[in-house]
Amino acid sequence: MDRLLTPPHRGREKSQRWDGPARPRHGQTDERPLAPALTLSIVIPARDEAAGLEQLVQELTDAFDQLQYRPARWGHPLPSYEIVIVDDGSRDETPQILQELSLRYSKLRRLRLTRSAGQSAAMFAGFQAARGTWVAVLDADLQNPPAELARLWDFLPGHDAVFGWRQQRHDSWVRRAISSLANRVRNWVLQDSIRDTGCSVRIFGRDQALRLPRFQGAHRFLGPLLQREGCRIAQVPVTHRSRTHGRSHYHFWNRSLNVLVDLVGVVWLKSRSIRYEVATESGSGRAVPFMQASGRPLESPVLSGSESS
Repeated sequence: MDRLLTPPHRGREKSQRWDGPARPRHGQTDERPLAPALTLSIVIPARDEAAGLEQLVQELTDAFDQLQYRPARWGHPLPSYEIVIVDDGSRDETPQILQELSLRYSKLRRLRLTRSAGQSAAMFAGFQAARGTWVAVLDADLQNPPAELARLWDFLPGHDAVFGWRQQRHDSWVRRAISSLANRVRNWVLQDSIRDTGCSVRIFGRDQALRLPRFQGAHRFLGPLLQREGCRIAQVPVTHRSRTHGRSHYHFWNRSLNVLVDLVGVVWLKSRSIRYEVATESGSGRAVPFMQASGRPLESPVLSGSESS
């Protein structure tokens, strides 16, 4: 049974930091020295999205600068962030546009893959290159407003992840019908309650992201895969816009049929989860805290609102 998500905590929260070793770089990145660990890395796979990149980076900067510099009493603090755009082997002017934007926006990092490897591969490359304790994901097509991703940050306290779900989709009725059917089938087969698996507006821990199994199409199953890791996921309604730049890289044949194959694999992964609990630590005589990786779906609190269309 879904429950209403309580309003975000408005008190002062202690920010989380990670001070581990530097990550290896993948693809071609800017030759900038690695800074100390950041709070949030916004990872955006992009392929042939040159026309909308300037607007994307500007909207992201406007939204997240407001979070970074607002008084702490106004919401969950965001001490620092970066934007990591992963160029998935674009054939348009995406590399040149990103080069120009990186000179104007200090928080922007660009990572270019040698050839197109797919959205899931670009996403995982971004996770690997990220320097933040938390990672956020967003599509580059601007259909999900960057301001909505920033709004999710205030819902993070008390949860391991926050997922958006689209209240009113501005897509063709065919795409909406296919997406709605796919959501219902996935939730029925996997026995979980992820409301909108196609919504790209998400925030979760980088450590959890790096533990996820890597396969083509994994970006469509982030909810079940994170639940498999024991994550508590909050779900929040977000707005949606019509696509004004570029074109979609997905259609019925490369989405729906592939998803059915991937769905069988995710069912297998969840059924083969390793579950154990350490009773005591040798020589200590004390209980050891345990994070269970379970195939059982966890409760996902959802904000009230109309169903995703």
